[in-house]
Amino acid sequence: MIVIVDLVMMLIELTYTTLCAIIQTFLRPRLKCVEGELCLITGAGGALGRLFALEFAKEGAHLVLWDCNTAANERTAELVRELGGRVRTYTVDLSRREDIYEAAERVRAEVGDVTILVNNAGVVAGRRLLECPDELLERTLRVNCHALFWMTKAFLPQMKAKSHGHFVTIASALGLFSTACVEDYCASKFGAVGFHESLTHELRAENEDGIKTTLVCPYIVDTGMFAGCEIRKELRSLIPPLDPLYTVKQSMNAILSEQQMICIPRLMYIPFLARALLPWEANVATYRFMGGDKCMLPFIKNAEQKTSNGHVKAS
Repeated sequence: MIVIVDLVMMLIELTYTTLCAIIQTFLRPRLKCVEGELCLITGAGGALGRLFALEFAKEGAHLVLWDCNTAANERTAELVRELGGRVRTYTVDLSRREDIYEAAERVRAEVGDVTILVNNAGVVAGRRLLECPDELLERTLRVNCHALFWMTKAFLPQMKAKSHGHFVTIASALGLFSTACVEDYCASKFGAVGFHESLTHELRAENEDGIKTTLVCPYIVDTGMFAGCEIRKELRSLIPPLDPLYTVKQSMNAILSEQQMICIPRLMYIPFLARALLPWEANVATYRFMGGDKCMLPFIKNAEQKTSNGHVKAS
């Protein structure tokens, strides 16, 4: 009898939440205020990280910026200060667990408790698997995936103590479905998506309703990270690389409306669903028609021409 009651309640909740999601798709959601919140952004010296910093500054958040590139990070901070924002910068190598923990301690001592964490940093080796040095493959996994574990362990306890916080994971559409020749990136982003979803379930199971999570899965963003990547030419106007500012604006809307997940553009939900529902060979046929099976080859060729041994393409 208890199982029947729970089943009915589950179906009611399923129907309610689905209707709410449909309604929110067409109505402008209510956005929360983040003025005075302490927001930490990783990869803040890159294109997306810089735009996230500026958008959060406009919302009145206080910023902590992390990047391995000191000069680029300081440039982002200068732009934030021009907007009147409060900001502190830290040079951090996210591929090193010890650096993350040490920088987190400094942030707590020098600035305070982080309440919004935007895990934005990302790298890609830009080499074919068998031609890629092991250290580059390992770095991709450490920065894009493993760092999420250490960042969460560093900042989640303080959020739990206050029952208040927000975790944002900037993943990728390539964390939902894969393509050829970027095994390191796909593996790391699949890991990031899995980690984020498991953390979200854990927070729900612990009734930590004050701690929100948002997963962002954009298509290729025109930041230069995947320069040269091209699908079939007849379809490029249908799915062009995303404008960075558009990507960040859409992400901010999802974050401030406390949306659990967003694919950018919405068209990316189709291959995500197709991967789960269609036979493997059907998906392969679709990839080949779109040119997805070879789309990374020009990118890899460009990366090989532009980078010296040991260099990593970063977002």
